[in-house]
Amino acid sequence: MKINAFADVSLRALMVLAAAPEATLLTTQNIADAVATPYNHVSKAIAKLRALGLIDVERGRSGGSRLSPAGRVATVGQVLRSLNTRTDAADCVSPGGNCPLINECKLRAALARAREAFYGELDDVVVADLPGSKQMAPVFQMIGLRPGLQPPVPSQ
Repeated sequence: MKINAFADVSLRALMVLAAAPEATLLTTQNIADAVATPYNHVSKAIAKLRALGLIDVERGRSGGSRLSPAGRVATVGQVLRSLNTRTDAADCVSPGGNCPLINECKLRAALARAREAFYGELDDVVVADLPGSKQMAPVFQMIGLRPGLQPPVPSQ
């Protein structure tokens, strides 16, 4: 089973936010740099994650995003179900017309069960538990944040 690019970016953004201390706000640009993804893709993911209630966003000059309480307990399975825009695992229904075998199709039902089993395996994996400090330290350093996630102090 493969997740789509939007779900991948969204999960990576959640992992970066999960690694930050609870009160820390990260800008969308910080997150985009941390996950090596264009800003506009991350911006769309942030908007969706906010709509799902998984992150809190503060606007303004000193604004940014942080994981919400719901985001701290969200599982990978829950997030993927929420982000899945595809209703069929196969192209049973398409703009060009439906598959002629769609009526009472056992394959379609089997693929739907397999997708749910995939998500079910991920229902025990809490997104906030995934990132480790060893993993995230170089990422935060790369985007110019010190270990306490404060911007570096300018040298005199």
